[in-house]
Amino acid sequence: MERKVKVAAVSYLNTKPLLYGFRDHKVMRSMELTLDYPAKIARQLIDGEVDLALVPVAIIPKLKEYHIVSDFCIGAESPVASVCLFSDVPLQNIHRIYLDYQSRTSVALLKLLVRDHWKLNVEFIETAEDYQHLIRGNDAGLVIGDRALAQREVSPLVFDLAEAWIRFTSLPFVFAAWISNKPLPVAFIQQFNDANSIGLNNLPAVVAENSSPGIDLTAYYTKNISYPLTPSKRQGMQRFLSYLQ
Repeated sequence: MERKVKVAAVSYLNTKPLLYGFRDHKVMRSMELTLDYPAKIARQLIDGEVDLALVPVAIIPKLKEYHIVSDFCIGAESPVASVCLFSDVPLQNIHRIYLDYQSRTSVALLKLLVRDHWKLNVEFIETAEDYQHLIRGNDAGLVIGDRALAQREVSPLVFDLAEAWIRFTSLPFVFAAWISNKPLPVAFIQQFNDANSIGLNNLPAVVAENSSPGIDLTAYYTKNISYPLTPSKRQGMQRFLSYLQ
């Protein structure tokens, strides 16, 4: 009996289409799936507690070896809506930015944009729990995931990080990819890929069971998040990694 592949993913709304097809799929016979938030999953992959994870791409330099598995990712070719800098004041008037504790890639992307694209002089503040109520006056905040979709209703100014990256580089952005820390069997990867594609081919069903008040999930899944890991997305990912090095 071969050991099951340990797989970890995030349970945000943006991962639901990728996870939808796992439920009744035969790939589940050879894998164990756990759900958590991005920074924790990243740590598990780095420490070898899991074999394969949907992780923020910013952790790639920290892995001894890495393999990109699957033809799908959490990417953006236009505004992503759920990774944004929220503020009461224009960019130039921001003094401090609260950083989201749940994501490394978004924080790394924000710092890069602040330095090289917007060229701001701001102080960054780490957080360990909810901090959205502190976004006021000259204090802005980076918020990601489902909480960012909610924050859009609150903050008057929203700076979409994917949109800013695309303006800066003319390339799409990859927030997270399926990455393994060891080679995996080809047959497993093929089944895994097939399971990933099922939800994307059945988006109305995914939307129906994840409906969130005030959020147009059909638009989010088709216009904001771009799931195929295309050659241009790989290029964008390599460009981002080159900035991190």
